[in-house]
Amino acid sequence: MELSTVWFIIIAVLWTGYFVLEGFDFGVGMLLPVLGRGEDDETTEKRRRVMINTIGPVWDGNEVWVLTAGGATFAAFPHWYATMFSAFYLPLLLILVALIVRNLGFDYRGKRDDATWRARWDAAIIVGSAVPALLWGVALTNVVRGLPIDASKEFTGNLFTLLNPVSLLGGLVTVGLFLTHGALFVALKTTGPIREDARGVATRTGVVTAVLAVALLAILGAADGNIGSWVSTVVAAGALVASLAANLRGREGWAFVGTFVTIAMAVTTYFLLLFPNVMPSTLDAAWSLTTANASSTPYTLKIMTWVAVVFTPIVLLYQSWTYWIFRKRIGTQHIPGATRHDHAEPSPATR
Repeated sequence: MELSTVWFIIIAVLWTGYFVLEGFDFGVGMLLPVLGRGEDDETTEKRRRVMINTIGPVWDGNEVWVLTAGGATFAAFPHWYATMFSAFYLPLLLILVALIVRNLGFDYRGKRDDATWRARWDAAIIVGSAVPALLWGVALTNVVRGLPIDASKEFTGNLFTLLNPVSLLGGLVTVGLFLTHGALFVALKTTGPIREDARGVATRTGVVTAVLAVALLAILGAADGNIGSWVSTVVAAGALVASLAANLRGREGWAFVGTFVTIAMAVTTYFLLLFPNVMPSTLDAAWSLTTANASSTPYTLKIMTWVAVVFTPIVLLYQSWTYWIFRKRIGTQHIPGATRHDHAEPSPATR
């Protein structure tokens, strides 16, 4: 197998890791006004702190995956990186701003014991989670469907080129998947009423998402489908159905595994539809960027491969250890009340 193909697979794995991990904390952020609503202000604040504390130890580590995916694309496929970032300059800028605002929300919401202050930072977390969830789906769907790329490997469209019905459907699917994934993560990590509420939300969002996802993958498959992509599509659909069934039986662990597999298989489907292209051209197939004409030199890819072999297991072991250490459930009974300097740090009960 050529190293350019190997690095296409590695980049697909990195994006898969990003969506299955960052997906649930995007979902938790978007669900803050839904699951974080109580009978009174104190209960509301406790529920929101519980939700934020479920992702407190891991959200920043999850973001490392997208940084690694971007860096790997830059090094392994510089032409792909240049064309993609040129085409998606504005959406990627919006994603970056949203992530910065969201991260500030996690760090600053507890710096003041003031309801208005916290409400504003909660809004930052909600919007900062929803915008990337939508735009990542829009961007990746556009990559798979193809973009107007000329003979010089330059994007010739504009923002409205990207906002087509199919890509917007892709954005809605990622939002729905992340909402379901996030709700199941909350159910898996909490106790008490918030756990039951999260299971109910997961069922409702999961059913809607299943319909949208089937429509999207059918549209994409009808245009560029192959045996591999249809198999991964079926596995994704089956995993989502199994996840919803497990959720109805109160098996949050298996339900979360189901949405984990669903998102992983959906991203796999995208990359199977894409290969051997990395940026298909809708103007002329001969102008498409492929793993062959967009890659770096063999020597560069060889060095990158050795670096990946050495450091990837270390990163995976460390992140797995983090999830293991903070595996316990948390409930509102573990939250003593609104206190200052609470900035998405885990409760002792989660240690």
